[in-house]
Amino acid sequence: MYENNYPNSYDDKNQSQSGSQNAGDVNYRQQSSDTYHYETGGSFSGGDGFHREEYRPGNNYKPKKEKKAGSGTGKKVAIGVLCGLCFGIFAGLGFQAVDTATDFLKGKAGITQNQDSEAAQEEKKEENGAADTTVKVENTQQVDSTQKVPTTVTDVTEVVKEVMPSVVSVNKKYIEKMSFWGQEYSQEGSGSGSGIIVGQNDTELLLVSNYHVVESPEELTVQFVDGSQAQAQIKGMDEDKDLAVIAVQLEDISSDTMGQISIAQMGNSDTLNLGEPVIAIGNALGYGQSVTTGVVSALDRPIAASTVQTNVQEDTEINTFIQTNAAINPGNSGGALLNMKGEVIGITSNKIGGGVVEGMGYAIPISDAQPIIEKLMTRETRLKADEDKKGYLGITGLDVASEYSQLYDAPRGVYVSSVTEGSGADKAGLVRGDIIIAIDDEEITSMTELRNYLDYCEAGSTVKLTIMQGSPVGYQSKEVEVTLSAQSSVQ
Repeated sequence: MYENNYPNSYDDKNQSQSGSQNAGDVNYRQQSSDTYHYETGGSFSGGDGFHREEYRPGNNYKPKKEKKAGSGTGKKVAIGVLCGLCFGIFAGLGFQAVDTATDFLKGKAGITQNQDSEAAQEEKKEENGAADTTVKVENTQQVDSTQKVPTTVTDVTEVVKEVMPSVVSVNKKYIEKMSFWGQEYSQEGSGSGSGIIVGQNDTELLLVSNYHVVESPEELTVQFVDGSQAQAQIKGMDEDKDLAVIAVQLEDISSDTMGQISIAQMGNSDTLNLGEPVIAIGNALGYGQSVTTGVVSALDRPIAASTVQTNVQEDTEINTFIQTNAAINPGNSGGALLNMKGEVIGITSNKIGGGVVEGMGYAIPISDAQPIIEKLMTRETRLKADEDKKGYLGITGLDVASEYSQLYDAPRGVYVSSVTEGSGADKAGLVRGDIIIAIDDEEITSMTELRNYLDYCEAGSTVKLTIMQGSPVGYQSKEVEVTLSAQSSVQ
């Protein structure tokens, strides 16, 4: 027990009056100061005679803490700031964890995305020698552990800008003949196609096109990149290869046009690969030059050069072509199929394959066509003769079809059924039964081809005919020169 004495002026009158306490109450005495007795149980007795119960271990009572004035608001602000800071930290860690997991999953799946830098593009263009072929996007997706499939989007604007001046539109007017109830009628028709500028000599600009684009023209014109037009003439044709070379006189082309056109660069079709991107430029539907793109779908695609005219297919050479999914429409015939360097690797033809299916266009490989083009370029340009100056051979003839050629072992060509007396053919010794197979070393397989050639020959000019004459040992080849007659002399 602890005893503390505190001064106190408290005067208990009752105590003074009563005098003293009982003899047994020896633990309490009123003195000049109150005495407080603290016991070990946590209670104490005060001088006022009251017994007070205070905190004892084990009781549920908890003493209340005193609140300090003004401290509640500050604590709330501090707690709010601390919570916001903690939320930001945990959110940032969460986003970082998501990004890390995504990158990890992409790495496991083998998916990568790469964009070529400008320096890499320039280096690639210099190596390939391209005019300016910019690869915009190149994504590579790994299908499995060994195979990758690239997807490429190309920009061909610079290639087209470089090559377009070398491509022209070809327009033709012709006379279409028809027969109705034994009466022959004729009407004027028109057609359109494309051409490529392939060379120039001292007097002419030379262009290549398809044979079927320029055959049998009454009038032939070409339109250049600046919109100007000029007359063109046939220089040489190869029907089996569907190729023709036409010429425009330099004097008919203005200096401004000459400054804007260019000669196309020839490529090598033998080095093409399946899937290689290509560009087609031509006068589609006769509306003017247009551009389509695609890839090489097939190489060395074999297709017959001619169509079936009878129940027996003609015995013709099977040519091979480049197949592409770039759109090749009517009017594109004779146009250019280009690689990404802007080089001509094919001459497009809408006639091949026709319009039966979509996504299958064809082109004559330039490596096959170039030797023929160079040969046709050396021939003399033929100007169509005026009607009153046109020369006549003086025969009537029939086509030797393939079935008759096989049946009678006869050569293909024009069978001479009659010879006009006094005509150039009569004077040269042609007789009924002869078969004309060539004129001026150009192969002739039909009467139409023979007439088309003679349209460019004036009366008085000389042509060389290659004929096959029958003999007891079979047909024998013979060459004769015929001086063409005027129309008035053979009527």
